[in-house]
Amino acid sequence: MEKRTQIAVLGAGIFVRTQYIPRLAEISQLVLVKSIWSRTQESATGAIEIARKHFPEVECKWGDEGLDEIIRDDSIPAVAVVLAGQAQVDMSLRLLKAGKHVLQEKPAAASTTELEMALSSYRALCASSPSKPIWAVAENYRFEPAFVECKKLLADIGDMMNVQVIVEGSMNSSNPYFSSSWRRNFAGGFILDMGVHFIAGLRLLVGEITSVSATTTHVDLTLPPPDILSSSFQLENGCSGVFVMIVSSKSPKILWRVVGLKGTLQIERGNQDGRHGYLATLYDADGRSKSTFYSFSGVTEELKAFINDVSNMTLKKESGYEAEPRCSFLEGARDVAVLEAMLESGYKCGELVSVRKF
Repeated sequence: MEKRTQIAVLGAGIFVRTQYIPRLAEISQLVLVKSIWSRTQESATGAIEIARKHFPEVECKWGDEGLDEIIRDDSIPAVAVVLAGQAQVDMSLRLLKAGKHVLQEKPAAASTTELEMALSSYRALCASSPSKPIWAVAENYRFEPAFVECKKLLADIGDMMNVQVIVEGSMNSSNPYFSSSWRRNFAGGFILDMGVHFIAGLRLLVGEITSVSATTTHVDLTLPPPDILSSSFQLENGCSGVFVMIVSSKSPKILWRVVGLKGTLQIERGNQDGRHGYLATLYDADGRSKSTFYSFSGVTEELKAFINDVSNMTLKKESGYEAEPRCSFLEGARDVAVLEAMLESGYKCGELVSVRKF
């Protein structure tokens, strides 16, 4: 068997326990989780107990000393950073400077100001380092089969006429992330943290957004402001669209709809036969439709892509290797830039705001 890539996971919260550990276990023929780190021993131990069912030799690390041990460990070429949004960029840059490849959870940063600083530091690091470590952002929507396959069908609907994204979320007290303190103290709150997913799906389908005009409101006082965003947007190809996001709704619904001259393409989140995923429907010019259901698999696919990139750059030592572009920090930056423009427009009572280019 080909040697597995060893990684460390920084963070031991809900997403690590419910997604990272099970999804990494699914690809254990490719990857070995050597260490899991958290700020406290108690938190790290909780995640380790889950991970040991799949990775019996995983090591428990915590605090400054544990982090230093991971950084100094040359057998660990890659690290997944799954921390509070406010801490991720600084931690990622520290690891990159130590020569580690980094997969950082979304959002890429809290603001375009932080993005500019991060990209400047990363480019300077790559210019001075022969190894050019990978800085990837874990955005699973760019890897969901529903979006990947539907992008191939866009030509079938003819010239694009309009785009609609409707997000009615379910962020209420029964959601495990509802009480997350960092999300509540994050610039843009749940809109930014959740919204980057939906913008990523939108951009993958229809391309870049150049300008926006939005209204933001705060109705559900159990949530940080704003909790409602309604925005029109202009695409680089000249087409216009609307993006509506309600953080918490009693009737959750999430869909992307692209209307063309010869048909319409729609992706709607749902479940089929007990499987959660997306129903993709193509409507043709005669009103006929064809639907295909795609189960969720984006997290697994993004992890496989990152591990493959690390393997090619370290184990196989390929020179001039180009990492998977869908994972790039730059793509994550572009998602944040769109949402920041929408939030800024909302604060300015609907003023037209150009999206910062990265």
